[in-house]
Formats: sequence, C-alpha cells, structure tokens
Amino acid sequence: MAMTIKPIFTLKEAVKSLWRNRLMSIASISSVSATLMILGIIFAIIININAMAQSAKDQFDSIQAYLVDDLTSEEITKIKEKIESVDGVMSVSYESKSDALKRMKESWKDNAYLLEGLESNPLPSSLIIYLRDIYYSGEVLSEIKDLDGIEEIKSYQDIVEQLLSITEAVRKTGIIVIFVLIAISTFIIHNTIKLTVTSRHREINIMKYVGATNWFIRWPFLAEGTLLGLIGAGISAGLMKISYDYVFNMMHSDFYVLVSAYVIPPESIMKDVIFLFLIIGAGIGALGSIWSMRKYLNV
Repeated sequence: MAMTIKPIFTLKEAVKSLWRNRLMSIASISSVSATLMILGIIFAIIININAMAQSAKDQFDSIQAYLVDDLTSEEITKIKEKIESVDGVMSVSYESKSDALKRMKESWKDNAYLLEGLESNPLPSSLIIYLRDIYYSGEVLSEIKDLDGIEEIKSYQDIVEQLLSITEAVRKTGIIVIFVLIAISTFIIHNTIKLTVTSRHREINIMKYVGATNWFIRWPFLAEGTLLGLIGAGISAGLMKISYDYVFNMMHSDFYVLVSAYVIPPESIMKDVIFLFLIIGAGIGALGSIWSMRKYLNV
C-alpha cells in the first residue's frame, strides 16, 4: 500500500538532513542571508529616496521667493500683486522672518532646541507662490526672477529630477545584483539537496520498493530547501533590523538633523522587509530543491 505524506515525518527528515550536511547547509544559509541583506539595503535606499522625491514633489507645487531685507509693506504688496498676475500662479502668501523661524522649529521637532541659541533671526522673509500646476513652474520662474525686491528664488525642480534619476539608477543596478545573487543562492541550495539525494540514494530505492509515492520521497527534500531559505531569511531580517535601527538613530543625531526628516522610521519599513525576506527566502529554497529533484531524483 502506498505511503501517505505526514507533515511531522517530513519536517523531521528535513531537519535531520540539514544536520547531516551541515557544512553545505551553512553555506546555503549564508548565501541566502547575504542575498537578502543586499536586497534589503537596496530596498531601503530606494523607498527612502522615493520618500525624499515625493516630499520634494509635494513642495514643488510652490515656489519660494526670498525678499531683500528692509522692504516696506507697500513694496511687498506691489511685488505680490505683480506675481499674482503671472499666468499659472494660483495664489501668493507672505511669510515673515518670524514665521519662517517658527516653521523651521516645527519641522525640526525634537531638535528645535538647537535654534534657541540664535542671537538674531537669520531667515529672510519670503513670498510663497502656489502654482495651478507644476508644469507652469518654468514659465513662472522666468517671469519673476528679475523682479525688484526678490533676492533669491527657491525651486525644487532640480532636486526632484536628481532624486528620480538616482532612484532609477539604484533600482536598475539593484535588480541586476539581486538576480545574480538569487541565482547563486539557488545554485548552492541545489547542490546541498543534490548531496542529500546522492547520500540517500540507496534508502530512496528501498522506500520506493516498499510502496513510497514519489511525493512522499520528494517532500522532505522540498522542506529541507525551504527551511534553508527561511533560516537565511530570518538571519538577514534580524541583521537588517539591527542595521536599519542603528542608521536611523545615527541619522537623527544633531549632525544629520536636516536629512533625518526624510528617513522612513523602522516601524514603517521593517514589516514589509521581513515579509519580503520570508517569501523570497522560502522561494529560493523551494526553487533550489525542485531543480535538484528534477535532475537527480528520478523517482
């Protein structure tokens, strides 16, 4: 009578096989861990750059025109009216020096105390120009850049374009690197399962002779490969969590305060990273096992 597949038996056989070929198992786990760590780093870089680009885009629907000091309220009103008449401008609001400092303190949050020691307010007053659409930005900039009373104009167009360019370059490079590493990890797991199949070839023939089904024999090897992938995923997820927490805390030190506002907190990213690691790790392990069984387990 054909043997039925038992989950506990399958798992026990997989664990025994892992221990029996522990050197190759360690190599497989290390390979999966390294692959997923690099994937995690690339993933973290891309989503943080995307967050920075999105933040810049959100601000890009406005242009900030910094005013020269000591303008009278009448002069400011005239400049404001000239800008409001430009095609593509939806509205214009005035931000005083004190309002600019207050907004900066709010954006710095817990690090706002660093601004308390200022002897005077170094920030200029400005006019914030809200556009009907970001596509008007070039036209509006060319119209207002030579207006008297405007000292400098701040636009985020160059920042957005650079960030998007960097994101695309990192994404393309990351995809190539990840595919290469996944292929290497799959190959190593394939060899690990191959060794197991070879060492148990006689046992497999006996099991077949007494009525074991093909999948009764195959499931322990599939479980072994999947376990290798999951263990590697667990190790890399732990290392990724420790590394990202460290970088995040470092970025929130006083020196990096301006950059840290754009860094995504660990609690917002790690759940996705861990889920991604487990899925890919299990997939790599299962794929390596299936490849090995198709080639070396003709049962």
